[in-house]
Amino acid sequence: MTDTTTEASAATAARLEPRPRRRPSVRLGALRELALLPVIVIALIVGSSLDSAFLTTDNILSNVLAASAVLAVLTAAASMIIIGGHFDLSAQSLVAFAPMVSIWLVVPEAAGGAGIGLPPAVGLVAMFAIGGAIGAINGLLVAKLRLNSFIVTLAMLILLQGVTLGVSGGETLTSLPEVFTYLGTASYLGIPAEVWVAGLVFLAGGLFMRYTVTGRQIYAMGGNADAARAAGVRIERLTWGLFVASGMLAALAGLLMTSRIASVTASQGSDIMFTVFAAAVIGGIDLNGGRGRMIGAVTGVVLLGVIQNILLISDVPSFWVNAIYGAIILLALMLGALAQGSLLGRLLRRRGGVAVAEGGADAR
Repeated sequence: MTDTTTEASAATAARLEPRPRRRPSVRLGALRELALLPVIVIALIVGSSLDSAFLTTDNILSNVLAASAVLAVLTAAASMIIIGGHFDLSAQSLVAFAPMVSIWLVVPEAAGGAGIGLPPAVGLVAMFAIGGAIGAINGLLVAKLRLNSFIVTLAMLILLQGVTLGVSGGETLTSLPEVFTYLGTASYLGIPAEVWVAGLVFLAGGLFMRYTVTGRQIYAMGGNADAARAAGVRIERLTWGLFVASGMLAALAGLLMTSRIASVTASQGSDIMFTVFAAAVIGGIDLNGGRGRMIGAVTGVVLLGVIQNILLISDVPSFWVNAIYGAIILLALMLGALAQGSLLGRLLRRRGGVAVAEGGADAR
């Protein structure tokens, strides 16, 4: 009787042992992250059927990828913040605030002649310093005072919008130094510099999140901050660093937008965070934190860039674009919920070695 019980227990333990079944979960995870590729292909086919010039190299590089560079940089920043369990809405205002203050420091004629006239290189450094400083303030309030990141960054967004209007006097600043417009005109190997910058940001972010200890700690913090803290993760320091990085990337996005339009307006970047969250969500970034990968966010950016281009060549009124993006977010959330809670989702997780065997009686 004892031998029979021992053998049964050993068989049960072997059956429930997860280690041999972990390898398929990597493949399934990769498939989930690239789930938008068929949708992108379908969108490309639809676009080419609407306009023969849609699939030309010039349209794809300039009007899809380069036009999505600002969105891509902001989505990379937002993805890391969301994976870490927080939000940073103030990045939207930094797209205008950081370049506006930087140009005000450099161009004497800026804002009705109130500019200072510092060297352009100083203004460029100041732009990223401003982004990092705003991020540091956000991180301090969230990490040290334990304030809600959504509310803190929303307040910062409103504050920066007001300061931007005050600095510019509501004017559009033009006649910018070449250092501020270079990225909007340069190209390497026939590919716009904006595309290179966005690609490098995503590549660096993806490698950092997947292959560094800090990246894995960000996932742990977003999944369960208390458990991560108990495991020795320095939550406050990590949160602060995330917001600083987000602020500097938002400043980079502001530079890209400024370079593209060769001017700075107080309203640039307005409402872009809606599109940023749409790209992150449909790319598989979990708004609850702790899950998602940068490669999925890339596919979300590309899909929205393709959709936006299709809407433009189809002469769809601009006010319908936000409505379509809102519908995309809702659809992505519903599909994500179905994948997590449906029978198909449970089967996928079980096949990937993620789900635990159901039915406690059988396990016992």
